[in-house]
This record gives sequence, structure tokens and C-alpha cells, in this order.
Amino acid sequence: MTNAADAPPGQSTAQPPAPTWPIVGLVCMAQFMMVLDVSIVNVALPAMESDLRLGADGLQWVVNGYLLTFAGFLLLGGRAADLYGRRRAFVAGLTVFAIASLVGGLATTSEQLIAARAIQGLGAAVVAPATLTILTTAIPAGQARARAIATWGAVGAAGGAVGSIAGGLLTDYLSWRWILLINTPTGVVAIIAALRVLTESRDVGTRGLDVTGAITVTLGLSALEFGVLQTPAYGWGSARALIPMGVGVLALAMFVLIQARFARVPLMPLRVFRARSVSGAVLVQFLLGAAGFAVWYFLSLYMQGVLHYSALQAGLAFLPHTLAIIVASKATPRLVGRVGLRPLLTAGALISAAGFAWQATITPESGLLTGIVLPGVLITGGMGLTSAPIAMAATARVDPGEAGLVSGILNSSRQVGGSLGLAALTSLAAAHTGTPTSGCALAFWACAGVVAAGAVAVLALPRTSKGGA
Repeated sequence: MTNAADAPPGQSTAQPPAPTWPIVGLVCMAQFMMVLDVSIVNVALPAMESDLRLGADGLQWVVNGYLLTFAGFLLLGGRAADLYGRRRAFVAGLTVFAIASLVGGLATTSEQLIAARAIQGLGAAVVAPATLTILTTAIPAGQARARAIATWGAVGAAGGAVGSIAGGLLTDYLSWRWILLINTPTGVVAIIAALRVLTESRDVGTRGLDVTGAITVTLGLSALEFGVLQTPAYGWGSARALIPMGVGVLALAMFVLIQARFARVPLMPLRVFRARSVSGAVLVQFLLGAAGFAVWYFLSLYMQGVLHYSALQAGLAFLPHTLAIIVASKATPRLVGRVGLRPLLTAGALISAAGFAWQATITPESGLLTGIVLPGVLITGGMGLTSAPIAMAATARVDPGEAGLVSGILNSSRQVGGSLGLAALTSLAAAHTGTPTSGCALAFWACAGVVAAGAVAVLALPRTSKGGA
């Protein structure tokens, strides 16, 4: 057996592969947990606000604190998995995530809760890219890998909708604290399973992590989002908004300069974007993510604030959304084989855009079926058709040693899009007064336009055979 130390530099090494079904089950479970925590807090926001007196800004930061560190450190997490071992990174990330969940569930102040959510995001940023990398390195290319990625995509996509249902159940029957506390025993089970079923694999090439790059990109995203969040109260031209946005743009420009000129081992080597399969997938993922996270946030507030649903009722109303994602995602391997990646991605994005346009007609008198369920099924079903094909397109032609890097970039584009998109959309909605739903309606119209732009961006991807990526 070849030792990692004896392998040629830049190659990925691994022990003999374990049976694939436990691996698929484990990484899908972990991916589900990471995505679940993006949305599970949404239906619990009113209960959190009542208990900890968070205020409007605090509510947004409970959601965005997780998204920001998740997005900002995904690239670092993906690179760490490649260099130091996918199993090691997977277990370390789960450990951080489980501990932060415990702290958040026991929080007594808004500051403690937001800080715990940010640390949760840091753990998720290590786990999430490792999940896709473990799949692509443990399962040979072909139908088996396509099915595994489709399952991974379905589980990840469903996490957003299931989070709302689980959040409603836990909030109504136990406490909002259990939406965080439940991650601790689940994380412990996942850690034990990982130590038993995963074999270690890593890229034994050049070592080193670009911590400066991670700091500048996270600072840039945080400052940019903070500036956007100031616009409803102070206006787009105010110093309170422009100064942090300017700091954010400057920090992001420094990040690009560091990657291009100064980093010995860049966190995001700009050369990877020369491949249209990567750059095109990142662009599409960013645009779809910018709209996708808004669904759960705005509909949760609408159902509880306007329709006066309980947390559980609001969560159950998302059940059709969940089923639509699962059915659409599981159908993608067969559909990719018949029509190819680009047509399927375009169709999925256009279906989702149509759903957002329908959702934008929402009023205080809208019924459950035509106001929430049917447009939501179009939105999430369309998104389900895109999740696995984007991952297939981005990772099909990359070297094994850079699989974690590309996975991190792809995940990061979704989280960055979701984080900045949610900040911009909440600001847009807050600035548009009128009926109780006028702000939500305007936000959904904006989502329809962004997702339609994502359908156009699919043209940036290279043409593929109908057999897949």
C-alpha cells in the first residue's frame, strides 16, 4: 500500500475505499445539518425576539451571522480538507458545529446567540466542502457518482424546507432553544460514524493555508452586508451605509490582489476560473443562491406575522416545498442523461423564476394553496432541478487534488449569494411601505429577476453531451 508520504506531490492519496452506501449516508446527513441550520431559525425568529429582545437588526443577524462565516470560510475549509485530510476536516468541523450549537441553545443574551451562530457557520464551512469532496474522491466517475451527487444535492436542497418544519415542531412543542440543542447529539453520532466509516484522503502537494485571504474576504463580505442592512433606516446615500460598504469593497479588492500576487498558496487560485465549467457554475450558483434563501425568510414572517400561523403551522406549510425539492433533485440523473446539463439548468431556473413571479402576487387575503403552496412548489422544484447539475458541472473536470477547493468555491458562491441577497432583499422590503405584504411582494419580484438572470448565465457553461458533465 502506498503511503501518503511516498505519493507524488499534488496527488490525492487514500486508503482502500470503504463500501459507498455508508459514506453517502453519512455525508448527506452532515450536509443536511449544515443547510438545515440556514433555515431552521426562520420560524423561530418571533419566539427568539420575544425571549431575548433581539429587535429587527438582531433577527437578521441571527440568520446572517451564520451565513457570513459559512460563506467567508468555505474556501479555507475546502482547502484545509484537501491538504490536511478530508476525514480530519470533517470531524473537526462537526465538533465545532456541535459545541457552538450547545452554546447557542443555552444563550441568555442576543450577543451570545449571534456569536454562537457565527461559530456554527465556521464549523459548517469546514464540513460542507468536505462532504462533496469525500463523495467525488470515494466514488469513481460514472452513474454511481452521479446518483450519489444527486442524492447529496436533494438532501442539501431539502434541508432548507425541512428546517422550517423541524423549527416549527421544536419551537411549538419544546422551545426555540431546541432548534440548536438538537445539533449536539446529532453531531456526536455523526462524528462517531465518521471515525468508523471514512478513510483518510488528502492532497499531499504544497502545504499552507491562506489565512490572510480568509480574513479579508470575510471582513469584506461582513462590512458590505452590514452597510446594506443600514439602508432602510438611514438611506443608501448615508455615511452609515456607504462607509461600511466602501470598507467591504476595499477588503474584497485586497482579497483579489492577495490571491493574484502575494499568496504563496492562494485560498482561491484565480486560474481555476479559466475553466468555463467552474466559472459558469459559480456565477449560476451565486445568482440562484441570492434568491433562494429569501423564500423561507419572507414566507415564515408572512405566515406568522400576517396570517397569524403558529410556528408549527408555518413549518407544515413548507412540506410541499420539501417534497418538490426531493422529487426534482432525485430526477436529475435521469434527466441529465436525456437532455444534458445546460438545458436542465435553464429549465429549472426558469421554472423557479415563474414561481417567484407568482409568489410576488401575494396579498393578506391570499389563500394557503394559491398564495403559498403552488408558487412555492414551482420555486423549490425548479431549484431542485439545478442543485445537482451545478455540482456535476463544476467538479467533473477538476483534478482530484483540487476537488475540495472547487467544492468550497461552489458552496461559497451559494452562501455569499444567499447572504448578500437576503440583506439586500430585506432592506428593499423594509423600505417599501404600504400593505402588510407590499415589501414581500417587491422582494419576490426582485427574486424572479435574479433567477431569470441565472437562467441566462447558464450559457456561460460549456456544452456537454446528454450523458452528463
